[in-house]
Amino acid sequence: MSEQSNVAEFSVSEVSNAIKRTIEDSFDYVRVRGELGRVSRPASGHVYLDLKDDRSVLAGIIWKGNAARLKVQPEQGLEVIATGKVTTFPGQSKYQMVIESMEPAGAGALMALLEERKKKLGAEGLFNPERKRALPRMPRVVGVVTSPTGAVIRDILHRISDRFPLHVIVWPVRVQGETCGAEVANGIRGFNALPEGGPIPRPDVLIVARGGGSLEDLWGFNDEEAVRAAADSQIPLVSAVGHETDWTLIDLAADVRAPTPTGAAEFVVPVKSELKAMTDDLSRRLSTGLLRLLQSRKTELRAAAASLPAPRDLLALPRQRFDVVAGRLEYGLRMNTQSHRTRLDTATRGLSPITLSRQIAFNHERLRSLEGRSVQAYRNLINRQRMRLDGVTQLLNSLSYERVIERGYAVVRDEHDTPIGSATAVGEGQALKLQMKGGIVDAIAGGKGSDPVPPPSSAPQEPTLEEPEEKAKPVRKKSTRPAKPKKTDDAQGSLF
Repeated sequence: MSEQSNVAEFSVSEVSNAIKRTIEDSFDYVRVRGELGRVSRPASGHVYLDLKDDRSVLAGIIWKGNAARLKVQPEQGLEVIATGKVTTFPGQSKYQMVIESMEPAGAGALMALLEERKKKLGAEGLFNPERKRALPRMPRVVGVVTSPTGAVIRDILHRISDRFPLHVIVWPVRVQGETCGAEVANGIRGFNALPEGGPIPRPDVLIVARGGGSLEDLWGFNDEEAVRAAADSQIPLVSAVGHETDWTLIDLAADVRAPTPTGAAEFVVPVKSELKAMTDDLSRRLSTGLLRLLQSRKTELRAAAASLPAPRDLLALPRQRFDVVAGRLEYGLRMNTQSHRTRLDTATRGLSPITLSRQIAFNHERLRSLEGRSVQAYRNLINRQRMRLDGVTQLLNSLSYERVIERGYAVVRDEHDTPIGSATAVGEGQALKLQMKGGIVDAIAGGKGSDPVPPPSSAPQEPTLEEPEEKAKPVRKKSTRPAKPKKTDDAQGSLF
């Protein structure tokens, strides 16, 4: 067995808690100066960071409530002085500083941060001159983003009232502290969000103003959110933050920078008395100019009138021309009348009754001649058409099947008068019609057809209808048709 020891034993938690109490008792309130290294902002709202110098690193944490109240938000590379206490985190056997407040380590650190932010926003084009807009010449409504209780708003209102009284709307904000930048940004965006013609008039120009102060006092106007809001403003914006020697990033993003808040009011509105005096002067100059112009035109008119000839002299030459033309008019009318009379007489001589009678007689004879020629031509045309018709008729008769029947042949039809061209198409007992010379005979088929039997001699015989050996029914003559007269043309034509 191992030898028993009289050294006290502690659990891990006991040792961790003892170390925690020791460190917190020794460092319950400390101010630590260092450069910010890693800065992390998780969704919980707490801020985790590292304070470091050239040899060591101290972990730090800022709880959510304290992080919202910081004057300067922690950024990597910023040299700060952090105030709080040092404690431990037993879960990881590490110590850390719980920071309650933080401030830059002197103006040099703030200036370095300011220059770094200026370069960043400048690279995005927020300070470019082409983004800047001209101020309206005669605004109707002025919006002011500033503290409602300070001397700045009173100076602005007093200066506007003296120069050109008009409607001023104040958007109250804090001009110093950790919420200054966000409130200024909200004020600028709020004025821009007002609709045209709404219950609250939309300003024609904005003024962002604050009195003088140190770099820390004016730091809210270097806030990135406020600078972006000023650059994005659709309403022309005048920046009047601090005195003439002070400058902030919002001055670079604004359309116009005024040296003082009073100077901003002078930039925004003109002097009413000066405008009135200028208007009166222009009115006097206009009246004097019009009088001089009228006098000059009157003098020119008189000079032009003096150089013109008298009215009677202007009409003398046209009157003389009129008299000459009037004297020629009577002679011209007489000559024109005589010329028309001569032409009328000439035309009248050609229209005598004898001439008309001769022309009528000539035309009558010509009409008779044309009538006789037309009648003869019509008769000739009829004779030619008749001869042509006779020729066609003869050709038709020569090709007709009836001529074939006249030569002793017969045409076999069924009960529907449809010609039958083959014996195989005839059925036993079928009613038939035989058209032959002298008329039509009804018949009944007694059996299948057979090949025709050649005649015993080559002498021509009249074709006859041979009856079968066994007649089913006697041949009965139903009707006869008169035979057509025999034509002189014996040429054999087609059957159909």
